[in-house]
Amino acid sequence: MKTVFTTGEAAKICKVSQQTIIRCFDSGQLKGFRVPGSRFRRIPRDVLFKFMKENGIPTDALESGRRKALIVDDDEELVELIRDELERDGRFEIRIANNGFDAGMMVREYRPDIIVLDVMLPDINGKEVCQRVRSDSALDDTKIICISGMVEHDKIEELRAAGADDFMQKPFEVDALIDRMCHFLDVEPAGA
Repeated sequence: MKTVFTTGEAAKICKVSQQTIIRCFDSGQLKGFRVPGSRFRRIPRDVLFKFMKENGIPTDALESGRRKALIVDDDEELVELIRDELERDGRFEIRIANNGFDAGMMVREYRPDIIVLDVMLPDINGKEVCQRVRSDSALDDTKIICISGMVEHDKIEELRAAGADDFMQKPFEVDALIDRMCHFLDVEPAGA
């Protein structure tokens, strides 16, 4: 479990901008230390926890230390494979939805850090899900990785235009998916 955070990591945990964290740090509201010989600021876990409590910021993201992932796919075998790998990885808390309707309900209540979204769902297409997520300002920091067997370039561009952060073509290695999830969430690679 991480004991010291960068201002960027603290900002993600608190769901505020990095500039807000830097301002709080520089004004003394948020205690921490600078890395000797550099201008980098670091915030110890206990200090960040106290700051979040004092400012009414939910501490669940800090307490679990895990990032929230929502996997949306109706391919049960693939979902199981992804879930097993993410549970083995240990850095993610996982929820699963098998259709767009459930995904929509879960996104509002769960507020995931990242969504792995199958583009071809039985009841709604991935582009629409992307647009709905992007229309909710509370989900501005939520990353979306679309997955699909289709490879039509214009469709991929439409998904990006609708708010997808990335696209992976099926079949793919689950390790490659986890690497991309970590990249988007600034989670250190396993064994780092």
